[in-house]
Amino acid sequence: MLILRLPEVKRVLGHRPDARVYNAIRAGLFTTGVAIGQRAKGWPDYEALTIATARIAGKSDDEIRELVKVLHAKRTELTILRGAAQ
Repeated sequence: MLILRLPEVKRVLGHRPDARVYNAIRAGLFTTGVAIGQRAKGWPDYEALTIATARIAGKSDDEIRELVKVLHAKRTELTILRGAAQ
């Protein structure tokens, strides 16, 4: 899994301005970033690609909000699985 920074996320989503990405996060239409440093955030590549694919497929905003919830839950699941493996 790759962690994408904002310029790469914007490229995946169609060259959106920074503000549109953050507005999408506030609206529940995109996942929140994960901390990768003290002042740096990134997004798992599969999340950005999954949301872009849902947009291409014509999913509604409500369907994408549900997808974002599923993706956030998957982060927790992955964390639990990694902890159990160690």
